[in-house]
Amino acid sequence: MKILVINGSPKGENSITLQTVKYLQKLYTAHDFQVINAGQRVRALEKDFSEAKNALESAELIIFAYPVYTFIAPYQLHRFIELMKESGADIEGKFATQITTSKHFYDVTAHRYIKDNCMDVGLKCIEGLSADMDDLLSEKGQKQARGFFEYAVWCVENNVYEAPCPKGEKKAPCKVTELEITGEKKGDVVIVTDCEEENLQLKSMINRFRAVFPRKTRIVNIREYPFKGGCLGCFGCAVTGKCVYTDGFDEFLRSNIQSAQAIVYAFTVKDHSMGSRFKLYDDRQFCNGHRAVTMGMPFGYLVSGQLSEEKNLQTVIEARAQVGGNFLAGVATDEQDADGAIDRMAKTLEYALEKKHEMPQNFYGIGGMKIFRDLIWLMQGMMKADHKFYKAHGQYDFPQKKWGMMLKMYLVGALISSEKIKKKMGNKMTEGMLMPYKKVLDKLEK
Repeated sequence: MKILVINGSPKGENSITLQTVKYLQKLYTAHDFQVINAGQRVRALEKDFSEAKNALESAELIIFAYPVYTFIAPYQLHRFIELMKESGADIEGKFATQITTSKHFYDVTAHRYIKDNCMDVGLKCIEGLSADMDDLLSEKGQKQARGFFEYAVWCVENNVYEAPCPKGEKKAPCKVTELEITGEKKGDVVIVTDCEEENLQLKSMINRFRAVFPRKTRIVNIREYPFKGGCLGCFGCAVTGKCVYTDGFDEFLRSNIQSAQAIVYAFTVKDHSMGSRFKLYDDRQFCNGHRAVTMGMPFGYLVSGQLSEEKNLQTVIEARAQVGGNFLAGVATDEQDADGAIDRMAKTLEYALEKKHEMPQNFYGIGGMKIFRDLIWLMQGMMKADHKFYKAHGQYDFPQKKWGMMLKMYLVGALISSEKIKKKMGNKMTEGMLMPYKKVLDKLEK
């Protein structure tokens, strides 16, 4: 079988993910593996995609291999997928799968993003391999890699693949009524967008929000920022927080965006995401490492396009706010009643700022931060800036440090292990559990 590997890592041959591909290549010599270092060569591919197009059209199985960067694939692979779609490559009916390495921080949304885009061009998708960065070093990880590849080959031979979800009817965006900005406004809320000059719909959404929102707003258009490239995953910023690029984005981010009272993101849905420019912006924010530096800052979104059809993107939007400790004031779309949606989001965002409103994290936030907590604790010698931040903000909340609670649970476990004691206690166990809550309620009556 002719297998084409799209290596989405900006590190090229030095990619950890690619080592799994090389492992499989050495074992399964009957198959012909070809690798395109798309992540490393994305600028060259922007100029001439013909070689990649030919390789895609001649392959029988396409494997996207990449590290997970900020909820999805790296910007460089994001851009490759845009180029692949624009090229008109005839790949319908071919098989596709993926190999990722990460610490399992939202690997599910990354895999879904690749699947959705593969299905757009008629590829038959096979469940991918989501491996830990160190899995290939263990016997168990090697076995799982072999099992994944043998299953992928079996799927191709037996025409087994994941059927695409039916797409909803494409609807025209709802008209937005623009209003004039009136009166003197104070405050500083930044609107981050990648809006192109000809995107009148998104411009109208931004203009209405600026008019109805009671605080002063300013626009940062990341399409105009002179990025020198996407995140290289080099960890050069791990100690100092300073990016190896000399385009000044790390300082620009901190002084022009993260210094605001709130952030509103404005974009048009493209390729099941916010688009490659926003992915470039997101990846380059790794100059902050794994630190939730905007903790407590509310977010809002202005989205043009059928977000209701994009469940994965909805998850990414919610999870980004949850992990960062940001109250999500709303996601206003132009699918229906765009004016009302924008006005409601503006009101909610103002309420959040005025009341300093915060909410507890749900599974998306707590689960994601526990992965980061354990990662930074182990890598504190290298990720010094992250370690310092986590210590200062009490994010090392390891359960094994809570000795009082653990001893109490041992005592309770011993008591309920005895049937005689359980009968004597009756409902007293439940009453005991409720006592701390009763004290809280009793205080309100005094």
